[in-house]
Amino acid sequence: MSSQRHARRAWLIWTFAVIVYLAAVFHRGSLGVAGTLASERFAIGPAALGVFTVVQVGVYAAMQIPTGLLVDRFGPRRVLTAAAVLLGVGQLLFALVDSYPAALAARVTVGIGDALTWVSILRLVAAHFSARRYALVASVSSALGALGGVLATVPLGLALTNVGWTPTFAIVGLVTAAYAVIAGRFVRDAPQAVPVDGEQPPARPTPPGLREVLHRVPTVWRVPGTRLAFWVHFSTMFLPGVLGLLWGFPYLVDGLGVAPGTAGVLVGLLVFGGVFAGPLVGALIGHRPTCRMPLVIGYLLTALGALTMLLAWPGDGPPLLLVTMAFVVFACGGPASSVAFALVRDYNSLTEVGTATGVANVGGHLATAFSALLIGLLLDGTGGSYRIAFLGVGALMLFGMSRTLVWWRRARAVVLAADARGESVPVRLSWQRWDLRPAPVPARV
Repeated sequence: MSSQRHARRAWLIWTFAVIVYLAAVFHRGSLGVAGTLASERFAIGPAALGVFTVVQVGVYAAMQIPTGLLVDRFGPRRVLTAAAVLLGVGQLLFALVDSYPAALAARVTVGIGDALTWVSILRLVAAHFSARRYALVASVSSALGALGGVLATVPLGLALTNVGWTPTFAIVGLVTAAYAVIAGRFVRDAPQAVPVDGEQPPARPTPPGLREVLHRVPTVWRVPGTRLAFWVHFSTMFLPGVLGLLWGFPYLVDGLGVAPGTAGVLVGLLVFGGVFAGPLVGALIGHRPTCRMPLVIGYLLTALGALTMLLAWPGDGPPLLLVTMAFVVFACGGPASSVAFALVRDYNSLTEVGTATGVANVGGHLATAFSALLIGLLLDGTGGSYRIAFLGVGALMLFGMSRTLVWWRRARAVVLAADARGESVPVRLSWQRWDLRPAPVPARV
């Protein structure tokens, strides 16, 4: 009965926390359907409008390591509470301002609040759920967050059309900021300590000092499993990210000649693919951890093949069916990126999971921001050739996959060596001919 009560409490705490993440994804994608209105309200052109996305993604990426440090120092409850406040305040400012610089400042505030959520959620999951359940709960969290992206499409668009800019963004901002009170009240950093045989429960550990927390960044970066997680996230997440946030719709319409209505549906597949595939991937890698890296490599090879097909197709472009199949493949990049966080959980201690998660999470968002900028530069330099622009995307994916393969071998070598010494390892591996040979086991005296 006690274990069942603890399980129910863990799921309840997770529910209150994951709502903040859902709100963050909603606010992140809220500009997607408000782009035309934003251009009119702030009197800006397409280039200035694109700066909103680049700035927000850049802020998100820059904040990941500081977020990991904050979570390890102050705990996910306080960080999630601060995230809800920042998201709400940023969106409220966006509702009220009418100048472009002030609007950028508002989106930066939203970006900082957004950046605080995902690492906090994963740290909370690591504390309240077993290592075997971690991948599944993390994937379900990501899928629920994707629903925030769905709410930021048609429902938000209808509200903007019927209610107007200021009331719509003001209401969602105020509701989000008010939810900070609920998050602060019901979210808990760790399972509640239970007295044993009438004794007092153990005291909560003292939070680490600032110097100790800062020292964790180079410490976790030296762990091969963390480095592998960084490159997995870098390689798998950025293609659906850059297509969904900025370049998917223009590429489909201007590059492939797809009708605008159909292009909107295809971009929506990037969201719904994550919603449906995420829990399936989480259940698979939680039950069979040895499938994690083959799944990542399989996705990368398939995505590269699909991208090559789109770019190499002669004439006006590939048939719509093939474009749809390619976008379904690209949508699996988000679920595949969850492997990175399972690796972080396995190869780092619980006290350092927040920092290591932040380090890994930088990878995908750094690649997204860089690829968004790269596509824009190549389009400007080639007179609008999407074929050449997306060749740059393929090159970036190849680079990420090469680094992933390098650190997969190195991480495997560490695990094989530890297993040979008789130490506990997160995943039992069988030696393959392409493995780096583990260090010899010292002779017992």
